[in-house]
Parts: sequence; structure tokens; C-alpha cells
Amino acid sequence: MSDSSAAGASRPPKHRKHLMVPGQPRPVAPRGAMSLSSVQRWVLSTLAVSTILHLAGGLVLAARYVDERSSAIGLLVIAAVMGVLGMLAGLLIHRARPVHPLLLVGLVPAAAGTWWIFG
Repeated sequence: MSDSSAAGASRPPKHRKHLMVPGQPRPVAPRGAMSLSSVQRWVLSTLAVSTILHLAGGLVLAARYVDERSSAIGLLVIAAVMGVLGMLAGLLIHRARPVHPLLLVGLVPAAAGTWWIFG
């Protein structure tokens, strides 16, 4: 036997990183790692809140170009309600209390629209 074959036989074969090695279990996920359901909850709440807040922004934009003042006020009130409902949807998806200071964030589109239109 030659020296090169004897040296190669004493080393264990290199393991591929993507394959499981029977004697070495996979490392445990670090603390704070998110589970699949947690990630799905965050994605769903982000989509719901951003979609509903865009709807509220669209109502503000419609209030800007409507002719009658009473109609503009009505659209701004509807925008405020939709903004609060959007934030409420996000809180309920995360199973948080329905009465929360974050509900006030839903009033931002209507408040900005009120300043933009009447200010």
C-alpha cells in the first residue's frame, strides 16, 4: 500500500452541509426565533392593516376632490372609522386587547386629510 492511500483512509469523508449526519443532530433554533404560525400572523396583519389604511387614504383623497363640504366631512368620518377598524383588525389577528392605544394610529389618515382639506 502506498502512503497516499493510507493517509486518505484514516480521515473520515467530508460531510455535505445540507445532509443530515446520524451522529450530529441539527442545531436547535436560537431563542427568539419565530415559528411559522407567528410569521404568518405578522404577514397577515401587515397586509390587512396596510390595505385598510390605503382604503382610508383613498377616502381622504376622494374627500379632497368632492364639491360639497358636507360630503367631504362624511368621507373623512368614514376614513377615520376605516382607519380604526384596520388597526383593530391588526390587533385582533395578534390576539391583543381590542382597546389599545394603537387604535389612535388609525385616525392619522383622517386627521391629515382634515388638515389638508380644511387647513
